[in-house]
Amino acid sequence: MAEVEKYSHKIVKKIRFRIPDVPGALGTLALALGIEGVTLGDITKIHLTSNYIVRDIIAFFDDEEQFHKAIAAVKTLKGYKVLAIQDEVLNLHRGGKIEVMPRVKVETLNDLRMIYTPGVAQVCNYIVANPASTRDYTSIGNTVCIATNGSAVLGLGNIGVLAAMPVMEGKSIILNKMAGVSCVPLLLKSEDADEIVNSLACLAETFSVIMIEDISAPLCFEVEQKLQKRVKVPVFHDDQHGTATVILAALIKALRMTGKKKENVEIAINGAGAAGIAAAKLMLGYGFRHIVFCDRAGAIYEGRPKDMNPYKREVARITNKRREKGALKDILKGKDVFIGLSAPGLVSKQMVKTMNRRPIIFALANPVPEIWPKDAEEAGASIALDGRTINNALAFPGIIRGALDSRAKEITTEMKFSAAEEIASLAGKNEVVPNFMNIAVHEKVAKAVASAARKGRTS
Repeated sequence: MAEVEKYSHKIVKKIRFRIPDVPGALGTLALALGIEGVTLGDITKIHLTSNYIVRDIIAFFDDEEQFHKAIAAVKTLKGYKVLAIQDEVLNLHRGGKIEVMPRVKVETLNDLRMIYTPGVAQVCNYIVANPASTRDYTSIGNTVCIATNGSAVLGLGNIGVLAAMPVMEGKSIILNKMAGVSCVPLLLKSEDADEIVNSLACLAETFSVIMIEDISAPLCFEVEQKLQKRVKVPVFHDDQHGTATVILAALIKALRMTGKKKENVEIAINGAGAAGIAAAKLMLGYGFRHIVFCDRAGAIYEGRPKDMNPYKREVARITNKRREKGALKDILKGKDVFIGLSAPGLVSKQMVKTMNRRPIIFALANPVPEIWPKDAEEAGASIALDGRTINNALAFPGIIRGALDSRAKEITTEMKFSAAEEIASLAGKNEVVPNFMNIAVHEKVAKAVASAARKGRTS
């Protein structure tokens, strides 16, 4: 439903109401809900009697408090009754979203003897003699691990491994649907880098790529760096590198659309976490020159005395060459591009108006952005998008598929550059990024990434 996409940041419920069968009754119900700030979606007639009509209404709420107030308001209406309430999202996730399925038929005794004993011994012996063939004759060659400790899940924060599982399942579905990849989510209940690395290193032979997900900074940096040194397969932190790649892709296309040059544009990034730091490094490697970071303490600059860590100090050395200081509202003045990877509502229309003429706004905080695209456009932005459009799901299926197809041992900067350039080239004339649901996009990105990986081995 189109309204579900539009209001995807809200809580969605399907509520079954029994309302009087008299003129204006539905309007009375809608008014009562509207007074409480509820947005209505699809309305479906379920049953009709001589006195009442039963309708299912999709309703969108800002939070649980608003939901309970709205239901209480309806219950005060004479002749109206709430018959049932269903959480549409919970219903979709009931039973989990993924399962392991066989790729071969097992219908006869002969089938069983081929896939298991005695036939399987032939394959085992072949692999003993030809270890490199493991990826050809087992699921390893197309299997990816998605590991998390649940310490930085979307915009929800440190919610723990159990609550992180629905996100890991979602990424598994995306990888399978868009890139034909089999995924195994792993929940690692630890905040210790060495413990996480040792656990994944012990399991690494099972997979051809290890994705680490939703691990807080700076822990994620340490895990990625240590693990990549220990294993012979790519370690890919999507929150860093998938996000950085799609941001670079969107910037490449946005500059083409606006006539701005990467060597000249002034960029402000709000949020010095994993995604922001990775995006800045990738952009600098691609040729962007003028980047200033902000965090809760304001602009990051070399020598800043407070709220610093080794990763922010590294960022300070390679960005903000003019040592700009101040809060985000000060740093945004005169900038061409704003990239938000932080928190909701931090940028106002007035702040956008202080930026350079026709700025580019990528407000990517989830689920609610730093500024809504419509508000940014009303304030003069030439391009304004949020995380529903500029999403790492545009990048990671193709990157992972390309890494598998090329049998890469790591994800290189050149592979990410190739992915970004391909994504930008596939966007339509008036699009900043292409349609995520177009499987051909992911196939082409995978080919570009695999080509870059093979070139890297021969150069």
